[in-house]
Amino acid sequence: MNSIKIDPTWKKALKLEFQKPYWKELAEKVRYQYRTKKVYPKAANIFRAFDLCPLDQVKVVIIGQDPYHGANQANGLSFSVSDGIPFPPSLKNIFQEIQSDLKIIPLPSGDLTRWATQGVLMLNSVLTVLAGNPASHSGIGWEQFTDSVIQTLNAKRSHIVYLLWGKYAQNKGTVINKDQNLVLTSGHPSPYSASLFFNKHHFSQCNKYLVENGIEPIDWR
Repeated sequence: MNSIKIDPTWKKALKLEFQKPYWKELAEKVRYQYRTKKVYPKAANIFRAFDLCPLDQVKVVIIGQDPYHGANQANGLSFSVSDGIPFPPSLKNIFQEIQSDLKIIPLPSGDLTRWATQGVLMLNSVLTVLAGNPASHSGIGWEQFTDSVIQTLNAKRSHIVYLLWGKYAQNKGTVINKDQNLVLTSGHPSPYSASLFFNKHHFSQCNKYLVENGIEPIDWR
């Protein structure tokens, strides 16, 4: 337990999760993979989404699937890429929708740290991946862990906006209390389903809800 380097608010809230048998198996598998293979993101960034967005500061949750598997892309935040890396298609489409919805031009950086530090938890369902091998760490325990993260938020917090893009994220969010939070759903922003993502006005709806509940809105630039 003491060896887990994650923001203290999350460490306390997820204490029982870190004591479960599946977590021990997951941690051993992931450590072995980092020692013997190329894994993304860097080990220090596995819990970066949590470190940048403590439990008591979460305003918005964006659920992704697993990290980018290309060199230097994944930085621990769903949909985000490190500076200097070309925008993946999904991120291009997210920025396009922000521009259309809010009539603002997003900054020319794919590193979404600027959102995370405002209270946007950019949560991938699976937190690690083998280089060049998408979904390679699915089914080893990460999904159970991130399910518990959503359940923890649902139990301890309210008036959070959940952006659930695509069936995968929507299935992950079935436990969310829709009476106490705002749940917005659409197609995934990938090119395969972008027509079901565009023109849903999620970003303006999100900020409207936050303001109505006395919460500082997000600067989505």
